[in-house]
Amino acid sequence: MAFSKQQLHKFADLIHIDIPDEKLATMNIDSVIEWLDKLQKIDTTGVEPMLNPSKHALPRRADIVTDGGIRDKILANAPDVAGKSRGYFAVPKVMDGD
Repeated sequence: MAFSKQQLHKFADLIHIDIPDEKLATMNIDSVIEWLDKLQKIDTTGVEPMLNPSKHALPRRADIVTDGGIRDKILANAPDVAGKSRGYFAVPKVMDGD
């Protein structure tokens, strides 16, 4: 099935892409159309359509608010000892108070 340049430009316009004429000359769109025709001819009788893959619910855990219980492990990564001793990360000043 061969398409004319006008048809290909109309297709490109419908899907909102710009294809220059020199690019159209080198494109092998007919092979893509033939492949799509082959897909259309596949017998899918008896195959359930997959409408929504999110039907399967994931197991849920209880939503319990905690502090994580690993504050000391996290603060062990702090480079500044002054902030670590007070229980927070101390960072260099990045803005002037002006």
